[in-house]
Amino acid sequence: MKKTASIKENKDFKRLYYRGRSVAGDCIVLYWRWTGGNGCRLGITVSAKVGKAVVRNRIRRLIRESYRLMEDRVSPGLDMVVVARSRAASADYRTVKAAMEKAFSKGGLLTE
Repeated sequence: MKKTASIKENKDFKRLYYRGRSVAGDCIVLYWRWTGGNGCRLGITVSAKVGKAVVRNRIRRLIRESYRLMEDRVSPGLDMVVVARSRAASADYRTVKAAMEKAFSKGGLLTE
């Protein structure tokens, strides 16, 4: 993730949950909000209900890699949070990547 910073503070996550827009997919939910800045920020959330630490970290890696490959096409000036659903625990890389592509395109966040 070269252009994208991380969202780390709880207040930023809460702001996106309550004031942002969302798109739900089969294994992820994407929340976003336009900030008007030049860069993007990304946060990834995987609940303990999804699985143990090994499973949660694997899902985070899959989401991060999927985002890295489409980062150049994402419109600048966004704050985004990707929340993994319980189905993501059994999903493979292709499924997660397809879900990410679908969520970003459904939200109109990709530039072609």
